[in-house]
Amino acid sequence: MTSLSLFNGVENMDPQEEHGLIVETSLHRDHRTNRLLAALEPADFAVLEPHLEIVDLRKCTVLYEAGEPIQHTYFPHDAIVSLVEDMEDGRVAEVALFGCEAVFGLLSTFISGEALGRYVVLVPGTASRIPVEQMRRALVLRSRLRRMVAAFNEALLAQVFQAVACNALHPVEARCCRWLLNTHDRIDRDTLPLTHETLAEMLGVQRSTVSTVLGALQAAGLIAQRRGGIVVTDRLALEQAACECYSKVRLRVGKVLPGTYDRPDPNKLYQPARPVRLPSSTIKPRR
Repeated sequence: MTSLSLFNGVENMDPQEEHGLIVETSLHRDHRTNRLLAALEPADFAVLEPHLEIVDLRKCTVLYEAGEPIQHTYFPHDAIVSLVEDMEDGRVAEVALFGCEAVFGLLSTFISGEALGRYVVLVPGTASRIPVEQMRRALVLRSRLRRMVAAFNEALLAQVFQAVACNALHPVEARCCRWLLNTHDRIDRDTLPLTHETLAEMLGVQRSTVSTVLGALQAAGLIAQRRGGIVVTDRLALEQAACECYSKVRLRVGKVLPGTYDRPDPNKLYQPARPVRLPSSTIKPRR
């Protein structure tokens, strides 16, 4: 299905499943767990609600491959989805990350209707989805909905632009801290269900490099490594160890989409960086 070892071995799917996800028929799930849907005016949400359905997204599910036609727009709840680009040599570059603050499967549908890259579920959970054609109709009808989608697209471009600079200029230690923080922002708990292999794929480095970086972060008291994942034990110190890119994106997104980040206290952010230093020989690109 994919060249990423991380995404191999997806279990056989039940006949009721659709491309690795399950349509959820229970009514106790709330579409407005997604922050964009929660921020909509009641009249705008009422246009979308009859066409929304909730789906369970399994870890490692590939929702779209690059070039595939996009059929649904997704609003994640507690799931986290990564947009990645495959290189010819088998390496992967992460382009964007989507969680409860986001919508995806919409931007490219206005022209080509095709996925820009591979959309992969990194953290399992639920999402609301709507057929693309229904979403387009709603955008034509509701000007405030159009403005919110435009604001999110600007926030997404800010994330992508900063990631390009970050990946080119900043050391893996700082980038790892940024990635952990970005995940923490999108999940309502301190334990991040991430493996060393996942981080290595997303950061574009060897797994041994990730193990060394996480070991240093744990020794410094910023995180703890458990069987269930990586526990953020000192959020503020993790922010201080991250590069400037994390705070720049957060500030930019906060301007165009107020309320996107509801934790932690923004008055405690953006302290002077406190880098975690490792021997340069441990920093090797992933082959």
